[in-house]
Amino acid sequence: MIPLHRPPYQGREQEYIASAMANKPGQTSFCDLCAGWISKKTGMHCLMTTSCSTALDMAAALLHAKPGGEVILPSFTFSSTANAFVRQGLVPVFVDIRKDTLNIDETKIEAAITERTVAIVVVHYAGVACEMDTICGIARRRGLVLIEDAAQALGATYRGKALGTFGEFACISFHETKNFSMGEGGALLVRDATAFAEAEVMADCGTDRKKVRRKEAMEYTWIAKGASCIPSELACMFLYPQLLAAEKITRKRGELWTYYREAFAELEADGKLTLPSVPADCTHNGHIFAIRLPGKEERDRLMRFLNEQGIGAAFHYIPLHSSKAGRQYGRFHGEDAVTTMQSERLLRLPLYYDMTREEAQQVADAVKEYFRKVLQVQ
Repeated sequence: MIPLHRPPYQGREQEYIASAMANKPGQTSFCDLCAGWISKKTGMHCLMTTSCSTALDMAAALLHAKPGGEVILPSFTFSSTANAFVRQGLVPVFVDIRKDTLNIDETKIEAAITERTVAIVVVHYAGVACEMDTICGIARRRGLVLIEDAAQALGATYRGKALGTFGEFACISFHETKNFSMGEGGALLVRDATAFAEAEVMADCGTDRKKVRRKEAMEYTWIAKGASCIPSELACMFLYPQLLAAEKITRKRGELWTYYREAFAELEADGKLTLPSVPADCTHNGHIFAIRLPGKEERDRLMRFLNEQGIGAAFHYIPLHSSKAGRQYGRFHGEDAVTTMQSERLLRLPLYYDMTREEAQQVADAVKEYFRKVLQVQ
């Protein structure tokens, strides 16, 4: 079996478990260590959360927008991206995506803005940046908050600047499927110090308990709305060694991504499939390698063929605007010229840190074998 994904174990987990269990006086928590590492890398205030969905919920709440406000976002994303704003009484306004990167089409955003629009939410699909110069310009010009769903994007850049550092808020995922994993977890990045202080209270059941932990006060109290949003030490202990090895992990994933691209170049030249595209201004993090077939039927046949060979391959995202909840809570602005068509064509292939070249070759050979069989039938 070659799975679709696997967490990047680093071998120091047992050591860190022992360290966490020792709980020595004055020892820095692993939650703080992870947040500090991310903050140093991004220059943003960082709060570790129980999931990226939790981080999105918090970002939506920190907007302090009135119910009925609108948020512009792509339909090609996970439900959490829209759910966070629906839970605040806001309306998701979906716009089309680009055919090359499958990111939000920056040329469709301005026309979707109304007097009710409060924010633009971008999703950096597969760790490839959206066209941030244009989008940041629109947000500034129209006085809108920019939020980055950077769930898949840690370690990727746009014009040399880290993704997750362009908006007022950004949300990162450390789900088991991501480049860096704590099983289930995430992080909220916040630009403004005042908003970050509010986020800390919100994440700690609405209390100012952080002051006690920092020895700034002897006691804490309930001061605002909140929930339990802080991950466990055990989860952060699992994540921290991966963050320390981030460059190595990203480099290895990039090498596998490049191998796939070279292995399938001839199939693309023959018109059998389309390979992922990364604009020149972007440095991706090797999060996903997805091929696109001529249509849904062809995609599903290849997916079944690979699964039967013990190779984990999967589709990604049925567009939100076509879902039951998407129709109930949101609306699509403009024409769906790309979103549904590309969603039905996409197939993700296995890619993970400790994947061997032999395993990647086995996947590539299986895809090529499928097309040889198709040609024989034809």
